[in-house]
Amino acid sequence: HRFTSSERTDPMFRTTMLARVVPRILSQPKSLAYPVHQIAGAISWSGRVRSTRKFAIFGAIKVDDEYPGTAVQRMEMSRDRARAIPSDVLNGEWLDARQAILDACGLRDLTSVPPGQGNTSHCFNDFNHCDCTTMLGEVQMNQNHGQVSGIARGNMLGPGIKAASKEELGPGGSWCTCILGANQDPPMDVAHLQFRSRVSFKLVWSPTNNFQTFVLVDDEGDLLNQGTPTGNLPPLNERKMNFQVVQGGKYARAAETLV
Repeated sequence: HRFTSSERTDPMFRTTMLARVVPRILSQPKSLAYPVHQIAGAISWSGRVRSTRKFAIFGAIKVDDEYPGTAVQRMEMSRDRARAIPSDVLNGEWLDARQAILDACGLRDLTSVPPGQGNTSHCFNDFNHCDCTTMLGEVQMNQNHGQVSGIARGNMLGPGIKAASKEELGPGGSWCTCILGANQDPPMDVAHLQFRSRVSFKLVWSPTNNFQTFVLVDDEGDLLNQGTPTGNLPPLNERKMNFQVVQGGKYARAAETLV
């Protein structure tokens, strides 16, 4: 394929093509896959496709060969934001702490739109919707065909992801996906199975002080930040269940050892 001059110079065109092509390439069987460092930059922006034997990728972009639905740039920026949330915010009113967490995830605080169309009032506000997942555009329309236990079949989130995601974090979108199945190894939750994406961070309430403190941990379970907010917290039974869902897995480690 030969691109037009306007396509070659349009950054939105590049972003769109990356979001479409990368997950498709990396979803091929492992036997067909090249290591990530061998496929970055496989397409030249002189306007002609330059391909490897099995792959072609648009420009140089960070990709995750294990979870190819991950919007890596967006994930990294989201984690940086999570680390940078001031302690006085996370230890202040829950309303303000939660808004800072939404912003770190790249989500708008939308409460006046219907569920399924970008409403984020439930995000980080119950036991389950506590994963900040950053996924490439191509996988946002993925559905649950039974691979995620405890989640309704279908689980179409794409339109809501598009409406609620902030563009400033980079290509792809964000959503607060369900943590059910996150106690297993590898994780069997919505992020990793339905979207084939890592989580940018996960919110877990800690049992060490009667679930008054939460931690934000990355995809490996390492601590990014923590807070002990005040005000109108999620109900205690929701906070307890949040921890119970991840208990026994890597995402519980920081919450269990919190000092």
